[in-house]
Amino acid sequence: MISEKNSSKKVCVIGAGPSGLVAARELRKEGHNVVVLEQSHDVGGQWLYEPKVDQENPLGKDSFLKVHSSMYASFRLASPREIMGFRDFPFVVKKGSDMRRFPGHRELFLYLIEFCEKFGLREMIRFNTRVENVEMLDYPVVGKDLKWIVKSKVENTVEEVFDAVVVATGHYSQPRLPKINGMDAWKRKQMHSHIYRVPQPFKNEVVVVVGNSLSGQDISMELVNIAKEIHLSSKFLNISQGLSKVISKHDNLHLHPQIESLHEDGKVLFTDGSWIIADTIIYCTGYSYSFPFLDTKGIVVVDDDRVGPLYEHTFPPSLAPSLSFIGIPRKIIGFPFFESQAKWIAQILSGKRMLPSWDDMMQSIKEFYHSRDVAGIPKHNTHDIANFEYCDKYADYIGFPHLEEWRKELCLSALRNSEINLETYRDLYEEDDEMLQVAYNSPHFTQFEL
Repeated sequence: MISEKNSSKKVCVIGAGPSGLVAARELRKEGHNVVVLEQSHDVGGQWLYEPKVDQENPLGKDSFLKVHSSMYASFRLASPREIMGFRDFPFVVKKGSDMRRFPGHRELFLYLIEFCEKFGLREMIRFNTRVENVEMLDYPVVGKDLKWIVKSKVENTVEEVFDAVVVATGHYSQPRLPKINGMDAWKRKQMHSHIYRVPQPFKNEVVVVVGNSLSGQDISMELVNIAKEIHLSSKFLNISQGLSKVISKHDNLHLHPQIESLHEDGKVLFTDGSWIIADTIIYCTGYSYSFPFLDTKGIVVVDDDRVGPLYEHTFPPSLAPSLSFIGIPRKIIGFPFFESQAKWIAQILSGKRMLPSWDDMMQSIKEFYHSRDVAGIPKHNTHDIANFEYCDKYADYIGFPHLEEWRKELCLSALRNSEINLETYRDLYEEDDEMLQVAYNSPHFTQFEL
């Protein structure tokens, strides 16, 4: 819904990762007064690699984590660079940099630095600033604009009042851990992949890697030439052809079902009755949504990783539009989606567009939850989208272009290739040549020199 009304708000964006940066840009385009609070010393969020990790909290159980980024040294993009990047600022190859189609994490960090400089975003950001508390100035009243008190700290605590808060803190920092019998009593080294950086500390060790998602696969493949043995524990033994090929090539890499229990003597017992004595367990079991600074008096809660209630993963109906979240959805082509979210939030706050009624938003949320339940999707996967149609529907809210077909096809092609050639798919992509030409001839790229 489009409105003729236009107003400027004082807006606090929490986080200067990809979603926070594009939110700041779009908010400023709409004439808002924007302050970005970032706990690290630079922009980038997850893409700001931090080699020093918190050895005192290897499982990341505490709400206060000293290290935000979960990036390991060897991490490479799982998607081709052409589909990454914002619509009007593509992630192009630059001479003298990492020119691979699936570059390492530093290349994307440098892209974000360039994005920040291109649009003059740095002047809005307060670095080394930790947000301690965000709460409502008054309890929400129908027809009355809601304001927020934000307490942040550098050396001293600063308290400010904002018209709106945009939470852009990401969702790859707070470790999600399994519940395993004996886990608390196991005396040897346990850690979440959040603090994994390099393979050398595991030389000649027997390592159990729990979880065969992207990080579990990457870490297992990286350890095969360092560790004595790697035992990959997976919820599903029906693994991809690509992972099966990797396991068949390495005598010291073994596949197991889930862990049944852990024992003080170092024994790891699996559900099929097999067992090994291990030195280290690395949990590659994903991440949880966590907003320890946010006090909404119970209006917005995180229930088994379902953040809600949120209308279209963005606005809590009872607090909209003064509180919004950007970057909650997973399993999407992230940057273009964040951009569409940012435009929508900025235009809603300026009054250019209107949200549906509270009743309509709540009904939409109820129907969405019901559809997930009927499909048998666990609650903790509520925000896993994996659906191009949804992304296109979302773009329609703000008249944003749908995802280009070449972008969708390149994404699917990368997924297909990883299923077949897990070790090599990032460097073998000849089948995409025709689609790449379509990409490079699109308006997304033609305005830039490659």
